[in-house]
Amino acid sequence: MDWLVQLVFGSGVAHAIFVLAIVISAGLLLGKIKVFGISLGITWILFFGIFLGHLGLQIDPNVLHFMKEFGLILFIYSIGMQVGPSFFASFRKGGITLNLLAAGVVLLGVITTYIIHLVTGTPMATMVGILSGAVTNTPGLGAAQQTFTDITGTTDPTIATAYAIAYPLGVVGIIITLVLLKQIFRIDQTKEIETLEDSDESKKAEAQMFSLQIKNPSIFGKNIRDVKDLIEKDFVISRVLHSANNTLEVPKTDTSLYENDKVLIVSNLNNIGFIEALLGIRIDMNRDDWNKLDSMLVSRRISITKAQINGRSLGTLKLRNNFGVNITRVNRAGVDLIADPALQLQLGDRVTVVGSEDNIDNVEKFLGNSLKRLREPNLISIFIGIALGVLLGSIPFMFPGIPQPVKLGLAGGPLIVAILLSKFGPKLKLVTYTTMSANLMLREIGIAIFLACVGIEAGANFIETIVNGGYMWIGYGVIITLVPIMTIGIIGRKVMKINYFTLMGMIAGSMTDPPALSFANTTAGNDIPAVSYATVYPLTMFLRVISAQLLILLFV
Repeated sequence: MDWLVQLVFGSGVAHAIFVLAIVISAGLLLGKIKVFGISLGITWILFFGIFLGHLGLQIDPNVLHFMKEFGLILFIYSIGMQVGPSFFASFRKGGITLNLLAAGVVLLGVITTYIIHLVTGTPMATMVGILSGAVTNTPGLGAAQQTFTDITGTTDPTIATAYAIAYPLGVVGIIITLVLLKQIFRIDQTKEIETLEDSDESKKAEAQMFSLQIKNPSIFGKNIRDVKDLIEKDFVISRVLHSANNTLEVPKTDTSLYENDKVLIVSNLNNIGFIEALLGIRIDMNRDDWNKLDSMLVSRRISITKAQINGRSLGTLKLRNNFGVNITRVNRAGVDLIADPALQLQLGDRVTVVGSEDNIDNVEKFLGNSLKRLREPNLISIFIGIALGVLLGSIPFMFPGIPQPVKLGLAGGPLIVAILLSKFGPKLKLVTYTTMSANLMLREIGIAIFLACVGIEAGANFIETIVNGGYMWIGYGVIITLVPIMTIGIIGRKVMKINYFTLMGMIAGSMTDPPALSFANTTAGNDIPAVSYATVYPLTMFLRVISAQLLILLFV
């Protein structure tokens, strides 16, 4: 039985892996428990690790440190890959307002943390742990721990302990705030939905199909290239039914339009009024009516799976002239985009192609359409990105007033590189695409390992810390949770007049809190909160990681 004792209480690699596996599996099982419909989810791994650490179960410090940092890198990098494509787009139009409010939540949280630090004398390292728990942000915890180790050469177990103490009420506090805001402003959900439907700009911007009949004499005899130059709006003419001979064709750039020709146009609601004014009148023909006119023409969605297509614009492929087909829409992450010639394709995009069966078969071979290819992980780009992230995170930057050189660290460096590569990788011919399931697997493995290591490390002094004044941290955490989101929530509703469902998602996103998002979606009965959550999540995650590091660098 000595082998079993060594496995459970020893100090080798097998012991470390065995203990981590037990902690992670037990934590995940406990995470399925819900109280009043709320679950702490994967954070139970941290609590179970603390429990075993308190009982005296330990792992070799060097192995523990390596596993913790490697798990953090996997988690942070996969988050960056997930949010990267939408990071820059989130600043457009209404997204600017939401991101400014979310940034305000982060800033107020930091200010509140600093004030409590000054008033109570609680060490800043501990306060950053409370902050990370109060806002339910695990990457901030990892960034704070890693930065503290970089500048002091030691670890501070109170960071993780404070996080664990503040986290549960952080989750509950966010949901309570959403309920309070609803009561304060006497929200009528029916009116909120009606208001959203009247001002839904995202629906107006999505690609949709319209049928027109050519009636403008100035257009008669002009080819499609000339018409597009004249209109200067994003649209695609998918099919043309010529009135002279009643023939249907997939148009090319030199196809001419004549009086009473019928055209199927793909554009958005913002553009269609202008296009209709210059071309002709709207007619009642849907896509099925067009399909019945010529059985030789088919419409098919093809996935971009060839690496050489990644980053190329539609115009450079010349599919219409080379293959006799027309691309009408590009579906990216569930959203239909207009197939503008300047639009750059990315691996995983699904394009809607119209043409003859034979021509579409040829295009399919050209673009790939191999689901097997999409399922294969692009490990080269992942590890190149991790290497570049570690390199960037290790570069010291000197700033006036800060005695120690500032480093982005193993949290900030990989996060920034992942965001940049996922956005601009296709332009560099670098395949950064990973399926959602692959990204989720990488992310969950990373955070599970990280939380297990943090829990075991913090468990030895957990109870002692609480007894010796740590219970006060619960109150500090509640203040850090409630003050920023109540303040910004009131500003967002009363001053900015933001829809309540949108506000719910923004608040949940500003705290990077999935349980709050789940509550918001259930309350709303639609996906509006999820949209605003996704809008602010990338910037918020970035600010949470950086602000945790700055607090350690400036005040420890």
